[in-house]
Amino acid sequence: MIIPNKNCRLCNRLKNYRNKYRKLYPTWHNSPVESFGEIDSKILIVGLAPGLQGANKTGRPFTGDHAGNTLYPALIKYNLASGSYGKTNYDNINLKNIRITNSVRCVPPENKPNSSERNNCRKFLKSEIFNMKNLEIILVLGLIAHEEVLKVFDLKASNNKFQHGKIHNIKNNIIMLNSYHCSRYNINTNRLTIEMFNEIISSITKRI
Repeated sequence: MIIPNKNCRLCNRLKNYRNKYRKLYPTWHNSPVESFGEIDSKILIVGLAPGLQGANKTGRPFTGDHAGNTLYPALIKYNLASGSYGKTNYDNINLKNIRITNSVRCVPPENKPNSSERNNCRKFLKSEIFNMKNLEIILVLGLIAHEEVLKVFDLKASNNKFQHGKIHNIKNNIIMLNSYHCSRYNINTNRLTIEMFNEIISSITKRI
């Protein structure tokens, strides 16, 4: 499987942004963030990119920021994870048949990767997906993750439009499930409620 090295130079803007925070906060991760969970899992959750004070700080997807406060308790509630979420990669949480990643592996300024950065990073997502031999469900959080998964499978966005709660047949026995991203902004504006997100996670348990 292809993974970025800790000093990945594919994207000059992201490299410079990481280096800026390496100087400001040398104890932070400040590198491409590796996926969390086993490669033989049946479920893959794909987010946008590491948060500056979340995964970029802790080194684990959705850990340390507001999105993790929604995601991990939901996984625990529906028995897709065990342990306690402590907002750090040193907690005792264990995923059950789930792997978590991001479509872009490095933190982007303002949480907005540009098209070239998405293109550069897509090979890592593609390699990961194609190495998940037991994969059955891809849960994408937000439009960018949705679009990136479609590009991995060479599918047209016009035929597979993003809609919260929608299920897309991707390939063979693989489906893609859409959800709004569980970001602070979406939760605070009620675009996505905790109840809505829990319904998405609950629906996954009924399919495995």
